[in-house]
Amino acid sequence: MNAYPDLEQRFRRMLMLQSVEEMLDWDSSAMMPSGAAASRADQMALLRVLRHELMCAPELVELLGEAEAQSDSLDPWQQANLREMRHQWIHSASVPGKLVDAMSRATSACEARWREARKESDFDGMAPLLAQVVELVRQVGEARAELLECTPYEALVDEHQPQLRLAEIDPLFDELATFLPGFLERVVESQAAAGEPLDLTGPFSVEAQRALGMRLMQIVGFELDHGRLDVSAHPFCGGTPDDVRITTRYDEAHFTGGLMGVLHETGHALYQRGLPEAWRYQPVGEPRGITFHESQSLLIEMQACRSRPFLELAAPLIREAFGCDGPAWTADNLYRCYTRVKPGFIRVEADEVTYPAHVILRYRLEKALIGGALEVSDLPDAWQDGMKQLLGLTPPDHARGCLQDIHWFFGIFGYFPSYTLGAVTAAQLYRSAVAQNPAIPSGIASGDFVPLVGWLRDKIHRAGCRWSPTELLERATGGPLDIAHYKAHLHERYLPG
Repeated sequence: MNAYPDLEQRFRRMLMLQSVEEMLDWDSSAMMPSGAAASRADQMALLRVLRHELMCAPELVELLGEAEAQSDSLDPWQQANLREMRHQWIHSASVPGKLVDAMSRATSACEARWREARKESDFDGMAPLLAQVVELVRQVGEARAELLECTPYEALVDEHQPQLRLAEIDPLFDELATFLPGFLERVVESQAAAGEPLDLTGPFSVEAQRALGMRLMQIVGFELDHGRLDVSAHPFCGGTPDDVRITTRYDEAHFTGGLMGVLHETGHALYQRGLPEAWRYQPVGEPRGITFHESQSLLIEMQACRSRPFLELAAPLIREAFGCDGPAWTADNLYRCYTRVKPGFIRVEADEVTYPAHVILRYRLEKALIGGALEVSDLPDAWQDGMKQLLGLTPPDHARGCLQDIHWFFGIFGYFPSYTLGAVTAAQLYRSAVAQNPAIPSGIASGDFVPLVGWLRDKIHRAGCRWSPTELLERATGGPLDIAHYKAHLHERYLPG
């Protein structure tokens, strides 16, 4: 009868070690001097190996078996926690410690080199390190696939979104790949007929952009005594539920991307802060996979903060922040700017209509890399071909091509599908939220995000991993994932009437 309490203590230690890793990872991206990269790699490798050793202790698997045999005596949250413990054990214990150490060192070196290679558009200098990472990731996928009874790539996807398989991803992405080109053409034609929005002329100082971002973060619900906003090469959200760290990047010629980047990461931060406090440092208290994490950031950014009601609220604050006035700075023109559709090279700067094409491209390429159908040396050409096919564009250099994202260079494969699945989930969640509480849009217009965030807290955040991903969505919205909600959202926003 002592097996389950013992497991809770062990997993608490492991997840606290993981939280230390996350803070060091944030520091590596936001604060660490470049000369510290080698020592930081040693620190990260040690923490990962220690956590792996704790997870792979022979007695832990025995404790899991004993607790599972006695699970009828546990309450529903404890039973869910035990289920998540087993899932985490499969992902960790299936990978040998030497491979964990090799992965940590290889990804640390690859990420550090990527930061320079991206600036220099130097894929050739980057390729050997990336090839090493891909081979190690493939070995990790193969090690996990046997226990999870799936393909190696599916095993990598499962780490980020449990139970998600290609049989669910491929049909949805194929439908989007069929739907989007024609829809994109109609939107571009419609917006061309309406004329270009008025230019938002800068420069916009980083200090003013940061102050505006902080102000809007607080309106949305970010708690400054439990988080920070900093700068990194690639925007992200990390840290712990009680110490959330988010980053963005700024462009003094254009403020719109940096501001929406802040609001996007604020959506992540709200989810992190809202996780069930009673289950801190337990698997059941973790986010319910990356698709749901992305749904929270995209719901805040795309569904709420790119809406006309929000921009009615934000327009005077934007004018005040930059000391600007005139027709270009009206809510109507800002809305036209923020809903402008134009195919581009950079995923994180992509509009809502073209963004899924960026994800589908990366999904197809990484699936081929892990499956062995694509060599790292052939990645730039495959990228060019994919961009031409999906968006009609040819990137002029690697920095705006296959070097633009940090994910692969940090060993993160199987993550990209969650971005578009998150967008589809966000549309379904927002429509359900408004249907259940019609006061949400007017609250956004007046700067009161409590109705929306309160609904998300109740339906998603506080649930942690209590339910499976499918169960969580059905309990919140009344049905399984349905791409019709996403298509309806795109039509209503970009081709109304």
